[in-house]
Amino acid sequence: MSAAELIPVSVVVPTRNRAAVLRRTLESLASQSVQPARLVLVDASADRATRDLCGAQTVDGLASEVVWIEATAVGAADQRNQGMRECRHAVIGFFDDDILFEPDCVARLWQGLHSDVGLGGVNALITNQRYEPPGHVSRAIFRFMAGRPERSYAGRVLGPAINLLPEDRSDLPELMPTEWLNTTCTLYRREALPDPPFARHFTGYSLMEDLALSLAVSRHWKLANARTARIFHDSRPGTHKDDAVARSRMELVNRHYVMVGILERRHITDYAKLVVWESFQLAACAIQRGGGPGFWQMLHGKLLGLRDIVSNPRRPGS
Repeated sequence: MSAAELIPVSVVVPTRNRAAVLRRTLESLASQSVQPARLVLVDASADRATRDLCGAQTVDGLASEVVWIEATAVGAADQRNQGMRECRHAVIGFFDDDILFEPDCVARLWQGLHSDVGLGGVNALITNQRYEPPGHVSRAIFRFMAGRPERSYAGRVLGPAINLLPEDRSDLPELMPTEWLNTTCTLYRREALPDPPFARHFTGYSLMEDLALSLAVSRHWKLANARTARIFHDSRPGTHKDDAVARSRMELVNRHYVMVGILERRHITDYAKLVVWESFQLAACAIQRGGGPGFWQMLHGKLLGLRDIVSNPRRPGS
């Protein structure tokens, strides 16, 4: 295998207690013909396994400089903000620790970002997590949230911060404009990023921190999905995903934060759409899980989230 080309990109990867999963990601990155010059791993693990992995430098073909730092706080947003301080380049990447790259993914991301000086960020297409044509009920909900019917709602941010994934069709261009980017596998121009990139509001699992960041960038820059830069998101269980009540609570609180503080959607109709969306989600959960424990956990979380919103009179973003 020929030596990889290094591009002037610093990539931040937050991780915690998943050394085996991270090794697979590094091995996948090592197979790329183009690799980032610097890889900053921000580790919140309780053991030394990840640190030992980074110190050993045993991943064949990985040309990137690997920098291991111990996390000062546990949480995706906090760890990424910390990792930014170790970045050295004009292009910043955010990768999850559980992704597998298809051939030339990084090269196509790099090319996509530099195809237009107005682009602030591009992300990869996640082959196992993408937009699917909605059914009749979902399409009606999307139409209500958007305020008008559209052929596709892929890549859109509708109503009270409902962020929909990009779609993959052969008739679409390789670079598709989008209204938001996730941080699963994404490149940003450093000059487009706020400082710090992620707001202090986002803690722990940090749901929707990527939505908030990309919406902030989109105020002055364009965003796009590099459709032929492809990854598989090999998402694994983790302690941060186990508490269904906490996750449901965080989802509502953070959606409200983005709706009011980032999108500045504060009218009574925006709150009405938020109620409709959350009710729709609860109804879908009740149908899918037969009103079992999963539904009651989700409902409990939403009620706690509602209490959080009502008890905090300070407007998000103020």
